[in-house]
Amino acid sequence: MIDAIAHKPLTVEAVEDGGAILDLPESQLEQVKAVFDAHNVRYWIDEDVVSCDGGPETALIIISQNEDPARVQRLLDSIP
Repeated sequence: MIDAIAHKPLTVEAVEDGGAILDLPESQLEQVKAVFDAHNVRYWIDEDVVSCDGGPETALIIISQNEDPARVQRLLDSIP
């Protein structure tokens, strides 16, 4: 899936204590949630949606420590 703001692929970032995060435009949040839900990816969404310097709003998805970040990345890459 291509980031609607940066025009680059969305990238899952592994975090130090396990799990991963995904920062994405709020406009793409529902589509990503639908894919994650369909594939039983455990995640939660940070309650704060932010806008830097008046730019588009972005959301942060925190992916469970029990999920494989590579699998989650493959799911994102499969979205046209």
